[in-house]
Formats: sequence, C-alpha cells, structure tokens
Amino acid sequence: MNRIISSIVGKLWLTILLLVSFVLFVFTVLMLEFLEDYHQEQADISLRQTASTIASIVDNYDLEQLTDEIINEMITEDTNAFIVSQERDVVSAFQTGLNSTEIQNNILKNKNFNEIFESTEPILDRMILPSQLEEGKMETYIVLSYPLKSDDKVHGAIFIYQNPSALHQTSQETTKIVFLSAFIAFVLTTFFAFFLSSRITWPLRKMREHAFELAKGKFDETLPTTQNDEIGQLAVAFNQMGRQLKHHLEVINQEKEQLASVLTSMTDSVITFNRDRTILLSNPPADKLLQKWFIGKKDENTHPIPQEIVEMLEHVLSFEDKLDEDIEIDGSYYRITISPLKNSEQSIRGAIAVIRDMTERLRLEKLRSDFIANVSHELRTPIAMLQGYSEALLDDVVSDEEERNEITRIIYDESQRMGRLVNDLLDLARMENGHTTLYKDEVQVVPVIERITQKFTQVAKEKKVELQFKTGLAENVQISMDEDRIEQVLTNLIDNAIRHTPTEGSVTVSLEQELSSFAKIQVADTGEGIPREDLPYVFERFYKADKARTRSKGGTGLGLAIAKNIVEAHKGNIRVDSEVGHGTTFTFYLPL
Repeated sequence: MNRIISSIVGKLWLTILLLVSFVLFVFTVLMLEFLEDYHQEQADISLRQTASTIASIVDNYDLEQLTDEIINEMITEDTNAFIVSQERDVVSAFQTGLNSTEIQNNILKNKNFNEIFESTEPILDRMILPSQLEEGKMETYIVLSYPLKSDDKVHGAIFIYQNPSALHQTSQETTKIVFLSAFIAFVLTTFFAFFLSSRITWPLRKMREHAFELAKGKFDETLPTTQNDEIGQLAVAFNQMGRQLKHHLEVINQEKEQLASVLTSMTDSVITFNRDRTILLSNPPADKLLQKWFIGKKDENTHPIPQEIVEMLEHVLSFEDKLDEDIEIDGSYYRITISPLKNSEQSIRGAIAVIRDMTERLRLEKLRSDFIANVSHELRTPIAMLQGYSEALLDDVVSDEEERNEITRIIYDESQRMGRLVNDLLDLARMENGHTTLYKDEVQVVPVIERITQKFTQVAKEKKVELQFKTGLAENVQISMDEDRIEQVLTNLIDNAIRHTPTEGSVTVSLEQELSSFAKIQVADTGEGIPREDLPYVFERFYKADKARTRSKGGTGLGLAIAKNIVEAHKGNIRVDSEVGHGTTFTFYLPL
C-alpha cells in the first residue's frame, strides 16, 4: 500500500480523489443549505396558501361537517391544523401522529401568537415541539397562525404546522445522491488514474529501470519512442544521454588506461598525495621504493615516507609552491620534484611527487670519470717512457750499443703494454655492449683445464711457487664452451695468483661438479689477500686495492672485468673470497 501511495499513480489518484472529494463536499454543503432554504420557503408559501384557503372556507360556510371534510381534503399528509375560537378554545383539529394535544398546548402558550386574535395579518414562527413520530424526541416545526374574520372582525384563528420529516427526508435523499456521486467519482478517479498510469507512468517506470541499468554501466539498452508527446521526447533525450554517457565513459577509460600505461612504463617513481598527506596513487617503481623505505625503517609504526620528503610535502601544501631538490636517503641519491594539485576551484587538493633514483647515474658518472682517470694514468707512464727514451736516442745520448739495445727493448715493452691495454679496452667494450661472439664446442673439460694449468709450470718454478691441479670429475665429462675464451679467463686468474703469491707459496687449480648441473672451477692462492671492503669492486675496470696489488707487476687492470664478462656470456657466474694475509680464491661456475 505504501508503495502505491508513494508512486506517481498513487499521487495522481490521491490528488484527483481529494480534489473531487473537496468539490463534492462544498457542493453538498451548499446544496443542502439551498434545499433547506428552498423547502422552508416552499413550506411557508404552502402553509400560507392552505391557511388562507381554510380561513376563507370557515368564514364563508357555516356547515360545520362539510367544512371539516373540505379542510381534511385540503391538508396534505404531513400537514396538521387546528382551529381556535376567540376564547382560545380548540374548535376543530386536523392532526395525525403522536403528541397532538401537547403540540396544541405548546403552540397556544407561545406568546408570539397572542396578537393573532387581534391582528388581521398571519404570524409565522419556528418552534421546537414534540415529534409526531417518536416519543421523547423534539423537532423543529414551522407554525403559521392565520386569523379568522367575519364581518371584518376577528373571531378566531387557524394554526397550521408541517411535520419536518418531509424536509429531513429530502435532505437524506440529497445526501444519498451526493454519496452515490462520490462513489462514482471515486471509481472514475481510480480508473482514470490507472489509465494515466498506462499512458504516463508506464514510460516513466521504463525510464527509471533504464536509469538503474545506466547506473550499472549497461549503455546498450534503449527506450522505445512510440509516443510523440513530451514523454516520447523525454525518451529520445534519455537515449541520447545514454549514448553520450557511453561515449564519454569510453573516452575517460581510454585516457585512464593511457595514464595508467604512462605511469606503469615510467622508470621514475610517481606518488600522489591527498590533502591529509595520505598516499592516493603510486606506480610500480614507487611501490618498490616505498617498500624499500618501509623495510629500512627501524620503527614499524612510523610513516613509510622519509622525513625529508614529508618536510618537502608540508612546504608544498602550505605555500602552494613547486619544490625541486636533490637529497640523500640511506646512502641513495634522489632527485625529487613535488608539485601541488588543484581542483576546479583552484584550491589545493593534494600534491604529486616525481622521484628519480640518481644513485646508479651518479655511480656511472663516477665510474666514467674514474675510467678516464685510470686510462690516462695507465697510458701516461708508457707514453712518458716512450717519449723520454725516444728523445735519448734522437739526441745521441746513448754511449754504446748495449745501452742502445736496452733502450730499444724498453721502448718495445712499453709499446707492447700499450697495445695490450688498448686491446683489452676494445675487448671489454665489445663484451659489455653484447657483441661478444662465442664459438662453443663440446670439449672434455678436465684435459683442457689441466693443459692451461701446465702452461704456468715454468713461471711458477721461477717464482718458487707451488702450482698444482686437482679434480674430482671423470676424464670424459664434456662442457659446451668457447675453449679460447675460457683459457683467457684461467690464464688471467692463474697469472694473477702467481704474481701476487710470495715465494714458497702455493697456487691450486681445482675442478669439481656442483649441484649436478654446474662445473665449479677454483683458483686459490696463499698470497697477500684482498681487504674485505674492496671485494665488491674487484671485477671493475682498473681495480686497485692495497699497494701490494699495483700495476707495477705487469697487469692492465682489465683482466678480471674481461673474465667476468666471458663467464657470464657462458651463462655462468664468478665470485671471489679473500682474507688479508691468508690468500684469495676465485671461483667460477659453468653449466654442464
């Protein structure tokens, strides 16, 4: 019931019903008032005419019995009368129903009728008298007194009154007609209300259902446009609105996907903050950075954003100003740009931070500057020696042939050293650029490693260093590798080990199987060792540790960097373990 009343049909129905009820109520009140006045006026006229006629008959005829019969014929069923003499005695009575005597007495006692016995004009009055139909009930009567004259002298009066039941019956009939009209109006109102429902509210309900479907994101459904009135035009506008919404949402989704793709593909970290400093949006690099900062926090309850960025954010939100700074956080260097975000009313609604990790870039810049410095340093010494000894030869400073041959040999050695340095730099550059070409073959690894080790037997004897080879693999184990490149790696490692191992020391080359899928090759010496803080950098170009490992021993400083690139090109890896004073062990793994 509540659903019907709250609907448009119910509201139309109630509105029309209330309007019709109000009109009927006003009409009923006015009609009853009019009918009451009309009936009273007609009753007055009828009583006057009847009384005048009776008075004429009484005055003109003396036949008492005939007069009573005539009067009875003249008086209607609901009209009563009685004739009173000059002495106020009832001469004749023409009354029906109950309480006739009591009604006569009350009328005669009414002071308003005292003058009727002296006046020639009739007197009309309304009196409350006992009912002629029910005992104990009082009703309002219209009472008319009319004088009786004989020879222009009043000799009595006739009192005539009408029973109000006729008037009441008329009012009741009128009320019944009004209620019947109200019922018919109620039925017609209900019918027309539901007729309006089929013509007006049905399309509106369809529009409501369509609106709910639009709210769910279903834009393909359309409304029927069979009507040409305002509702039909509304349906056309509704369909057009759905198409426009679908188009705009597709555009927004495309822009959103483009923005998401841009943010996802960015290498910089992007973080969007709300006005309350909470994180609203972040791309994958930012998520990793936030996770890194959060893990690095000692107190788990603190904000994941470092305090330096929080202070920058406070400044931007407070002063509505863009901020761009380079800061250092936990050993990493970042370039941070924070800009305010504004809404349509140009008020601050948040901020966006773009964070670029400059650590690797700064490290590469440092490596580049160090590389230039190291290359310059490595080339300066041989160039200076070449220049100096060449000038000595040109100026004929050499006194004998033996000294000339010595200078010539030094010039040749230095040029060879420069050639090796340049060749190593070219090889390393090609490897780091991915231009390394490997010529792999299935070779028996044990004989190859043993052969390479035996090449340094004489060098080890001259240095008084014990060189030995150990293996636990079978002779027929094969590995797919570039034999020349692996020989270059082992040559570098064994040569370094012998050069940095003191007299009476030892160098051991071992070959074992690791995890059933890798061959582990180790070169261990008992030399000076490498400090722990320098271990992460031993595979960098021109690595220099302590003074015990200097370029004075003939190396170019690029051998370990080249070795690392060759091993990784074979899908392997290389590492170093060392302890100062106890020696160094280089280990590299090759897949079987």
